[in-house]
Amino acid sequence: MTAKHIGASEFQAECLKLVVAIERTGQSITITKRGTPVAVLGPVPISAKFKGLFGALKGSVLRYDKPFDPATEPDEWSAGQ
Repeated sequence: MTAKHIGASEFQAECLKLVVAIERTGQSITITKRGTPVAVLGPVPISAKFKGLFGALKGSVLRYDKPFDPATEPDEWSAGQ
């Protein structure tokens, strides 16, 4: 697989088509300005993709010793005062 290079002006004109192509092929595109690379546009790694709200924090709490105790003391509450 060879890396694809595209000029900034062509990228501006074809941005949406290029995003679809990256999604389809998984190949990154280097964007150049006057022949000098300025940015790389590529697919998002699968591990970084949003997986949804439910279960997003699963496994993030490693230990909780007293799950039924209040989080703060009752005199620290300020509901309605």
